[in-house]
Amino acid sequence: MAGLVRVDGERLTADQRELSAFGRTPSGGVSRTSYSPADLDARRWFAARCTDAGLSVRTDGLGNVMVRLSPPGADPSRPAVWTGSHLDSVPEGGGYDGAAGVLSGLECLRRLAEERVALPRPVQLVVFADEEGCYHHLFGSTGLTRGFTSEQLAGRRGRDGTRLVDALIAAGLDPDAAARTGISPAEVHAYVELHIEQGPVLESAGIDIGVVTSIVGIGGGTVRFTGRADHAGTTPMPARRDALRAAGHFLTRLPAAAAGVSEQAVITCGLIDVTPAATNVVPATAELQLDYRDTDMSRMQALADAIVRTAQAAAQECTLTAEVHFEDTVEPVLLDAGVEDVVEQSAASLGYSSRRMPSGAGHDAQNMARIARAGMIFVPSAGGRSHTKEEYTSPGDLERGANVLLETLTRLARDD
Repeated sequence: MAGLVRVDGERLTADQRELSAFGRTPSGGVSRTSYSPADLDARRWFAARCTDAGLSVRTDGLGNVMVRLSPPGADPSRPAVWTGSHLDSVPEGGGYDGAAGVLSGLECLRRLAEERVALPRPVQLVVFADEEGCYHHLFGSTGLTRGFTSEQLAGRRGRDGTRLVDALIAAGLDPDAAARTGISPAEVHAYVELHIEQGPVLESAGIDIGVVTSIVGIGGGTVRFTGRADHAGTTPMPARRDALRAAGHFLTRLPAAAAGVSEQAVITCGLIDVTPAATNVVPATAELQLDYRDTDMSRMQALADAIVRTAQAAAQECTLTAEVHFEDTVEPVLLDAGVEDVVEQSAASLGYSSRRMPSGAGHDAQNMARIARAGMIFVPSAGGRSHTKEEYTSPGDLERGANVLLETLTRLARDD
């Protein structure tokens, strides 16, 4: 352990505490939807922290924030070692999801700068925009690795119906530049992301560090049931074409639809829009937004097929119609075995226990894996809780994870 640079755990904990105040809700959760006032305040706070540390900061047209360190001896023409995560949160989420990776990355760059560690490669931190998918699953990293056309961006709307282009303009971003965010694989030597586990495995096993081997695929879509609006008091039950009742039939059958594909498959509906939205009117339409996941791409397609069949069966029972529209799928990925080895070796060099494990949540690393060697570091989540105000990772666990990230970045930056 002698000679290894360590993070400043107290500073990291203080940063986490300050950042979690942006978007804090009366219930104690964090609501920091991408491009919202709370998100923009958090970004300004973060940029100031980077500037104070003497790091260069730039923001692209989608709102991805790039923070770069050129250590002593670094060749700026060589591909950089990247790390990153996100600052946005789900509604009523917690203060660790995404933020832990961003703040750990910042702390790593600060410590490398403070200790003037000589490295042959630059080190770069990226804060991805809208990882939580208000406008698109893993939006910012998709823009970097695949790109969007102006037409695709113009058609995007958020969960609340807000047009993406309006949100970008309100955030001071240029919608035209948003279609020019792609990066070349030649810019990235390797990518490593620290994240809270969001599950109970590490805590239950008493393990310090998770070395992530694979990331689940993510699909999204909309199911729209269309029936007929009628008077709630005078329309007999058998005569109704109730869109919300069809939605109910559909939702109760989703567990069986997922189980019919695999033990890993999951389908979630977390948002329903009903019209006319009155208690005394039989619903004419019900629109459900879905999230579905599996670890295998062929099973992802089987899940989509099962969703369509289930929706059509529910519509037929209620004498109405169903339309299903799917978004682009974020494919499941295997992470780089060589990067996994470096993470494991880094943990061991620091005296921390580790285990290899898959990720059941989606992460920007699966997009970065399309263009570079990619890996992930998990730290324990108390009670396995995430996407809730009860989300928590102890200062000690966060510090250990950041130390592993720092050592991993250092080793990768010394690659030939």
